[in-house]
Amino acid sequence: EEEKEKEEKEEEAKQQEDDEERLEKEHFWKIINAFKYYRIYAHERVTRSEKQFQSLPAAHRKLLPNFLPHVRKLRECIEHNYEILKEIINNCNHMFENKEYGFIDMESDLERLKPASTFDMDKLKSTIKQFVRDWSEDGKSERDACYQPIIDEILKQFPQDEWNSANLNILVPGAGLGRLAWEIARLGYSCQGNEWSLYMLFCSHFILNRCSGVNTMAIYPWIHQFSNNKRSADQIRPVYFPDVDSHSLPSYANFSMTAGDFQEIYTEPNSWDCVATCFFIDTAHNVVDYIETIWKILKLGGIWINLGPLLYHFENMANEKSIELSYEDIRHCILEYGFNLEVEKNSVPSTYTENDQSMLKFLYDCVFFVARKPAYASPLNGFAPINS
Repeated sequence: EEEKEKEEKEEEAKQQEDDEERLEKEHFWKIINAFKYYRIYAHERVTRSEKQFQSLPAAHRKLLPNFLPHVRKLRECIEHNYEILKEIINNCNHMFENKEYGFIDMESDLERLKPASTFDMDKLKSTIKQFVRDWSEDGKSERDACYQPIIDEILKQFPQDEWNSANLNILVPGAGLGRLAWEIARLGYSCQGNEWSLYMLFCSHFILNRCSGVNTMAIYPWIHQFSNNKRSADQIRPVYFPDVDSHSLPSYANFSMTAGDFQEIYTEPNSWDCVATCFFIDTAHNVVDYIETIWKILKLGGIWINLGPLLYHFENMANEKSIELSYEDIRHCILEYGFNLEVEKNSVPSTYTENDQSMLKFLYDCVFFVARKPAYASPLNGFAPINS
């Protein structure tokens, strides 16, 4: 009887593993499909504009002699972006050390291409804008606002004349296209970026492993924005990347990127000297889970540096759990876990993938804090000791 029960449990576990692997493969190919569908999707949007223009009275069309030439330029930009996207997903089936997903051919099976959802195409368009934020000269002011306070705090907490920086382990969850983690590694710290989104992972892999030189590539991130353009030329202006040679890390640098869910991958207690989160904690279904994970994986005396807003990613998303906490509630949880807040700024203005020529701009009023896990972490306020 016991033997039979054991076999059933093993069979169940294997089935669950197989299901997870199947879903993972399906997700991978869904994202590849979105990259492949980009060209059709983007041209369809331009066609809509073209048709609207043609429906205008002839006298009105005559007043707009530059409209159709601009449309032709938009189509050229779409073709250019598509070539970049093709390069990005070439060989990305080999990018994961422990997974093979089969051959990717951007040109074949186009007639069998499935229309990607609006959600997936929005994700892809926002990932294209990440090239600006992380790897272009145009994104420098944004990086100075978001990344520099974190980098400055790391240098202050772990001065290089007092610490052997190569032995300091720093984790950057939600690493996006990898620039913050790359900059920390460039300073000599041992740094690992973690990212869940395959859109981001495909693009960061491309920049970090397959781009060489400075500003050798161009992309058109603003062509999907049809409103709030002061000049037509603003919509089709290129952004050049990478603004630094991504292969220029010193030979002793210890830099890596991991793919997957932050909470599933990082379970080893007392293993990180610093966790740096930038525009990340609002990606949680339950932000308290993130706090608990960070508390657990930090070494005694380790620090958590955070900068960002609270634009909860799963709010109003069908079939997704989401608890939207105020910063006041989050702060309370951080203290209850036993962290000491050493630095706290409640108003740090920052943009996110901003189009600096747009007539509409969003400004986040971010929170910045440094929380330390005490060198001796005793159970506090009824919480069981998470590690000791």
